[in-house]
Amino acid sequence: MRYEEPVFRPPCESGSLIIQATIGCPHNQCAFCGMYKMKKYRVRPLLEIKEDIQMAKHVWANPSSVFLADGNTIAMRTDDLVQVLDFIREAFPGVGRISCYGGARFIRGRKVEDLRRLHEHGLQIIYMGLESGDEEILRRINKGATPDDYIRSAEKLHEAGILLSTYVLAGMGGRGRTREHAIGSARTLNAMNPQYIRIRTLVVLPGCDLYDEKESRGFEELSGREVALETRLLLENLEVTGAEFLSDHASNYLPIYGMLPRDKDSMLYAIDEALAQTDNPMLGPRTITSL
Repeated sequence: MRYEEPVFRPPCESGSLIIQATIGCPHNQCAFCGMYKMKKYRVRPLLEIKEDIQMAKHVWANPSSVFLADGNTIAMRTDDLVQVLDFIREAFPGVGRISCYGGARFIRGRKVEDLRRLHEHGLQIIYMGLESGDEEILRRINKGATPDDYIRSAEKLHEAGILLSTYVLAGMGGRGRTREHAIGSARTLNAMNPQYIRIRTLVVLPGCDLYDEKESRGFEELSGREVALETRLLLENLEVTGAEFLSDHASNYLPIYGMLPRDKDSMLYAIDEALAQTDNPMLGPRTITSL
């Protein structure tokens, strides 16, 4: 296999074969993200991708799932991505899931017919970084999309039959906009109604614009207790149907999992139980230096 490092994938894709169809991220301007700063976005030639799939077949005959890296593979031309999906299904007839990252702006610009075609050729799920449903926060972090972009892109994915897994960054509004972040994110998610809502906690690391500009922006990161309160406010305002809520990342303070709306009260109770402990070590300072 030939990878241009570093390669990133969702934690839930840890057991997947990773095929690098694109390099980097076509947007690559988010203030909180340093993942692809060292790469210039490009689509790999189809012949290279097919060769990688054939190489993988020699060492892993029957992967159950395949993740198409890098940061926004949905930005590929539909005809090219269809060919990649066909290469994968031809090489691995038993593959159960093919997935990729996908930004709202790139999905909203697609025709539903093209998205449906991708689904018919094997694309089952797209992982989308909402980060925040608050329009002002999205503007501040240079996300390149609005809440309406996320809502319209979700509508298209639902119509096409592609599952949607969204990420929300707890603490993305800092101390100055934590309430707006929680309520705005809930409002946008309610309109999107994704199948999965995944929580990540903001960690401002060297290499991202937000790290360099914390002082000039006056941005203050939340404590563990503040993150728990913000997450509680988010959950309290969520009115989605049939969505799985997951705290499946090393950055998070509390392991909160459940189906919405069924498990909403039990998840709120778990957060309240954690907050009731004055010196709860789970909400104490972190020493994370990388993710």
